[in-house]
Amino acid sequence: MYATAPDLLRLAIVPVFAWAALRDVRTRRLPNRIWPPVYLLGALCLVWETAIRWPIGGFEGRLFLIRVAISLLVVAPLGFGFWYAGGFGGADAKALFALAIVFPTFPSYILPIAGIPALPAVQPHIGVFSLTVLTNAVLIGVCYPIGLGVYNGLRGRITWAMFLARPVPLDRLPDIHGRLFETREGYTRNGLDVDALRMYLRWRGVTLAAVRDDPDRYRDPEHVGKTFDPTDGGTHVGPATDGGEPANASATASMEAADDDPGGGGNYDDPWAAERFLAAIEGSAYGTDPEMLREGLDTVTEPGRERVWVSPGMPFIVPMFLGLLVALTYGDVLFAFLQAIGAV
Repeated sequence: MYATAPDLLRLAIVPVFAWAALRDVRTRRLPNRIWPPVYLLGALCLVWETAIRWPIGGFEGRLFLIRVAISLLVVAPLGFGFWYAGGFGGADAKALFALAIVFPTFPSYILPIAGIPALPAVQPHIGVFSLTVLTNAVLIGVCYPIGLGVYNGLRGRITWAMFLARPVPLDRLPDIHGRLFETREGYTRNGLDVDALRMYLRWRGVTLAAVRDDPDRYRDPEHVGKTFDPTDGGTHVGPATDGGEPANASATASMEAADDDPGGGGNYDDPWAAERFLAAIEGSAYGTDPEMLREGLDTVTEPGRERVWVSPGMPFIVPMFLGLLVALTYGDVLFAFLQAIGAV
């Protein structure tokens, strides 16, 4: 492979993004420590490339500076703007910032194979590589609900929700991420986050199976015994993914005591101790309010229910990683499409 030293060094972020995408799918959590080394790598490559081009002058030099400026001053802040508006997670914003630093301009890789052109094959006029990765990622992300709809359609689940969610067995809820897309009344786009459900169960030191076996007792706020660290609701932390076994002997005693005093299904000032839970934790539990938590718990403990529709979502870093792979090989998909229809 023939390329400049900075362009070869930039390829080091490909395995980083591959690992980040896989971990984000599994846990929806990425450690902050992975990004500073990537930022440092990008800064080193940018200084190195600038030194190679020095002294910068003429049309090509000015074009290089414009592309770097667009990447650092437009694309990088765009990620944090999306995060502030709620469209991105924090890790997604940091990943886009990393791409803006590492790949401000288009790299060029020439394979030692006859007949294969230099990669990336399709380069837009603007030539800002991080922007190409972003547009590729958006196009790939659009395909996700289409694929989800096809998946549901092939299984006979024909409903408007088929493009946004899928039915999940209740015993699998402890192991997945997403948001309930269903209540007892029907579909909803404002359902309980499954991570918040895990936080609640860990706070009470109980399993989802135990709550489903006797919802009346757990609905009674008087039966909240000793409470525990709710963690952040991730599947990779805590004694188990849903509260699991009680954290210690005291928790076991607390639950056994509750078993000896089962509650009824009457009216309470604070059903499920939802207000108490939210007041006891730091933050907002992923935007959960007491009514949302109560409705989610009533839904997953509804008699006879075995499945619930869940919107799994997709961490944007996954299409970002795929968009990076496409950009490094094929190039800019959107520009190619616009060329094909004669728009550019």
